[in-house]
Amino acid sequence: MITAIIMMFVVGAVLGLILGIASNVFKVEVDERVEKVTAMLPGYNCGSCGFAGCSGMAEAMVAGEVATASACKPSKPDARTKIVEYLTTTPGPDGNTINIKA
Repeated sequence: MITAIIMMFVVGAVLGLILGIASNVFKVEVDERVEKVTAMLPGYNCGSCGFAGCSGMAEAMVAGEVATASACKPSKPDARTKIVEYLTTTPGPDGNTINIKA
């Protein structure tokens, strides 16, 4: 009985170690610009830009799929200029900035 309990602890420790190593080896770096641009958008999730909510729009802006910040119709002009300034001046994990227009 005691050997079964000890074996379960050993197996759990080994699997935990394997999962810990795998989480470091296979981690995906998240681009923090997506979260910041999502926070700058109005947050209505209206879909008028053609994307599924503001987070989809932010991901498309950071990926360079959207050429202008005016695709978000409910956003105010000053918010658009802040988004453009942020994306054109802040490099991503790859070191590149996004060329986007207001």
